[in-house]
Amino acid sequence: MAEKKKAYPLRINADVLAAAQGWADDELRSLNAQIEYVLRDALRKAGRLPRSAAPSPPGGAATPEEDTDE
Repeated sequence: MAEKKKAYPLRINADVLAAAQGWADDELRSLNAQIEYVLRDALRKAGRLPRSAAPSPPGGAATPEEDTDE
């Protein structure tokens, strides 16, 4: 069964949006997928989202803990 998604209107600073779009482009993700990826990573690091609660990003993209470019 497909993951349920909830639409949410987001107001965001234009500079932050442009930076996020550039990052998404570099990672070959949509802006929406990039925002969700960054939020999921931050939630996991803060202990607010269990690793098992969220599936891996689609397309086999590296998860934050697999990303070794840092």
